[in-house]
Amino acid sequence: MPCRSARRPGSATRHAKWRTWTARYRSPVSDVLTAERILEATEEVLRRYGPAKATVVDVARALGVSHGTVYRHFRTKSALREAVTKRWLDRTTSELEALAAGPGPAVDRLAAWLTGLFAAKRRKAGDDPELFATYSVLTGEHSGVVHEHITELEQQLARIIEDGRDEGAFSGSPTDSPTAARAVFQATARFHDPAYAPEWAHEGAEAEFAAVRDLVLRGLTG
Repeated sequence: MPCRSARRPGSATRHAKWRTWTARYRSPVSDVLTAERILEATEEVLRRYGPAKATVVDVARALGVSHGTVYRHFRTKSALREAVTKRWLDRTTSELEALAAGPGPAVDRLAAWLTGLFAAKRRKAGDDPELFATYSVLTGEHSGVVHEHITELEQQLARIIEDGRDEGAFSGSPTDSPTAARAVFQATARFHDPAYAPEWAHEGAEAEFAAVRDLVLRGLTG
């Protein structure tokens, strides 16, 4: 019977990276076990085994510690999976926050933000589809984390829209900024909701996104 590591499809390069990763994190140089290191290990384990087979014991083994040591940082397997899911989503939130809070007119920032959201989601789905599929499962298990993520994104949108109103650029929106932000987020769902990920690689996806983005901008500017 093949070993479990062979059940997940992967290249020799991926196996080599796994060996390098575990060697680095078992090194005496890395003698302080932090929550961040555990989350990094968890992501690698999830990539290797998938959410159905990955266990806390696997994470501990990758780090060269006992599973009890991992549980001192995360009291349950569910808490660990929730934390690693939040960490994954927070990368996108942080990336977009830089665009929302950046310089320039609100119209330009909104265009950049919507483009950045699509690019970030598309990159995650395309660069590491196995891990993206894994996190799609995990986000379904931890809806509270997903709700928090969406709320943070809508708050970023609302700030941009509010800035645009102050500048006199977004005169076309008859609703308050949070409501307008929610409408914009929902109107562009096809380009950031993981359910639509298979469509993002299709020819013409960028043009379709640009058409929706520009329509949203025209609606806000009146």
